[in-house]
Amino acid sequence: MSKAETLNPKIFKAYDIRGIYPSEFNEEAAYRIARALVLYLGVDSVAVGRDMRLSSPAIAQAVISGITDQGADAIDLGLTTTDELYFAVGKFGYPAGVMITASHNPAEYNGMKMCRAEAVAISSETGGDAIRDLALAGAFPEPAHKGSVTKRDVTDDYVSHCLSFIDVAKVRPLKVAVDAGNGMAGMIVPKVFEYLPGQLVPLYFELDGRFPNHPASPIEPENTADLRRVVVEERCDMGVAFDGDADRMFLISEKGEQLGGDMVTALVAQSLLRDHQGATILYNLINSRSVPEVIERNGGQAVRTRVGHSFIKAQMREHNAIFGGEHSGHFYFRDNWYADSGLIAFLIVLELISVSGKTVSELLAPIDTRVRSGEINTVVRDQAERMGAIEQHFAARGARIDHLDGITIDFPTWWANVRPSNTEPLLRLNVEADTPEELARRRDEMLALIRQ
Repeated sequence: MSKAETLNPKIFKAYDIRGIYPSEFNEEAAYRIARALVLYLGVDSVAVGRDMRLSSPAIAQAVISGITDQGADAIDLGLTTTDELYFAVGKFGYPAGVMITASHNPAEYNGMKMCRAEAVAISSETGGDAIRDLALAGAFPEPAHKGSVTKRDVTDDYVSHCLSFIDVAKVRPLKVAVDAGNGMAGMIVPKVFEYLPGQLVPLYFELDGRFPNHPASPIEPENTADLRRVVVEERCDMGVAFDGDADRMFLISEKGEQLGGDMVTALVAQSLLRDHQGATILYNLINSRSVPEVIERNGGQAVRTRVGHSFIKAQMREHNAIFGGEHSGHFYFRDNWYADSGLIAFLIVLELISVSGKTVSELLAPIDTRVRSGEINTVVRDQAERMGAIEQHFAARGARIDHLDGITIDFPTWWANVRPSNTEPLLRLNVEADTPEELARRRDEMLALIRQ
């Protein structure tokens, strides 16, 4: 078997590397990708973090071996969250970083997230494809000498960094339930709460890469069922759910209702604009119309972006935006090297609740006034043909149409976005309307056009 055949190119996704262990993604793949990363970037050191998956220690060791065999030094951060890895790269000036994780995927998966200096994420369009090609070829020049390995724990530094985004003295003694999903939040959240008043109600904080209680993917409401129940039963002020590598975060109101990422974006924006009047804040186009309304009502400048962290981070740098939020639970901060951190977003909302004296539901009442379909995926034979037909249909009815990301159909009382998947023959539909009745009608109208 040739070197090219031993590495599955399908593990290279738009924003990371991911596959089933060990059939699709294994130590050999990780080793070669690590060598390719060093070769492509020409760096002399790489920071490496890993999550709690059962295969992560072996994968991390393979990555470290690849880095050092290609002549660079490896900084072994041990167990970290993904946002902690980004922090380490930004704070300590490392020229590259690798996080061993498959994020919210099931237990049988593992993968890698890569970044360069200043925590700039590497996507397929910004070096990922080139790294893939080098790894597939497997022709690595031997360096003059091997690199060294240094262990470093940056957890305390990261906790201090996250807490710097709020005034801890303003935080009231609230009761907060947190579901770590047996993921990395179980390690970091207790350390943060050492500095906060109030009571932490922990769910599934034991690090366990088998995910014995539920998948660590809180965007699906069934995975937050236990948390929502505990928030109500324990009379908590709020609930928080993190995904497996703890970079995404979802909030639960005191009534046990799960907030979308766009509503969290609105709350974080509202809080940040108290001290940063006139600041620019980004939101992706799947967010509710309420998000730009909140930003502008609170004295900010709202900028609409495509979906996807590489687009948002690039736009944030261009606009010097203080914050950016996605419906998917990713929240980006300028003062966090434009990287995402669910933990920072949670702390900012915690401070907002404390300062306002209101419940989560009371803060949401004037904001969350519309209804949304959530993302509906449909397999189609010809994405471009279907999108063309949809555009033609609504153009004839006087819709305002834009092509920032797929097609957005815009009417005064409702809007819809249809965009193609990058990796599958799918169209993704999101609809928002002013009333439940109109939402049902417009959703069904859109689906009928998509599924013709």
